[in-house]
Amino acid sequence: MSTIDTQSLMLQMRSLAAQAALNPEKPANENPPTGEAQAENFADLLSHAVQSVSNEQHKSGDMKKAFERGDLDVELSEVMLQAQKASLSFQAMTQVRNKLTEAYKDIMNMPI
Repeated sequence: MSTIDTQSLMLQMRSLAAQAALNPEKPANENPPTGEAQAENFADLLSHAVQSVSNEQHKSGDMKKAFERGDLDVELSEVMLQAQKASLSFQAMTQVRNKLTEAYKDIMNMPI
């Protein structure tokens, strides 16, 4: 059984919370949501994160194709930077998925 790096997990959670605070899609309620409503918000947050990674991947692909066509407004350094952003965002999403899967397994293995 591997140990969970709590500091890394907390940094990821703070990053997601800051991202959610910058882009509020729903008006903030004075009372925090509970039960199913809270699960929907978490699902929305994950969905938004996956969509963001997908957008980075598509942007990277579009920039690569534009550079290959010889478009003058696309620099090689910009293409490489966008490719690295897309790669890093995908790796981060994969790590979050791994941590969620690990947490789910730990919860399922808890004695009742």
